[in-house]
Amino acid sequence: MKRLLLVLLSFAFLSAGLHAQGPVKTTRILAILTIKPGVQRSEFAKLMPDEVKATVRLYLEGKISEWYARGDGKGVVFLMDCATVDEAKALTAELPLDKAGYAEFTFMPLGPLTPLHWLLGDAPGQAAAK
Repeated sequence: MKRLLLVLLSFAFLSAGLHAQGPVKTTRILAILTIKPGVQRSEFAKLMPDEVKATVRLYLEGKISEWYARGDGKGVVFLMDCATVDEAKALTAELPLDKAGYAEFTFMPLGPLTPLHWLLGDAPGQAAAK
């Protein structure tokens, strides 16, 4: 079973852009905040109390489910419970660092790993398992 799962995961990476059942349904958004080059730590540090409060509010509203510091020290990563990138953009645009022009976001829609349909026998060209 482990070998089959590894094969399926490999297939998922090799078939980037090709989905077993059509487009992937977006269920979350990965939002990567980067502090813009040239912004001094002392500049954005002044906004951090308000930034943290706004981020906690998004968490308590169920819009941010996970958050991480970037290993390179250049910002943070949010896993957001949003169905569209536009929804995530609207929420992050209200954060103090973004409003001040100190940060920029990169967004990536995420969804279920569609090649797992092969495990269920309902991949294209196969009869659906009943």
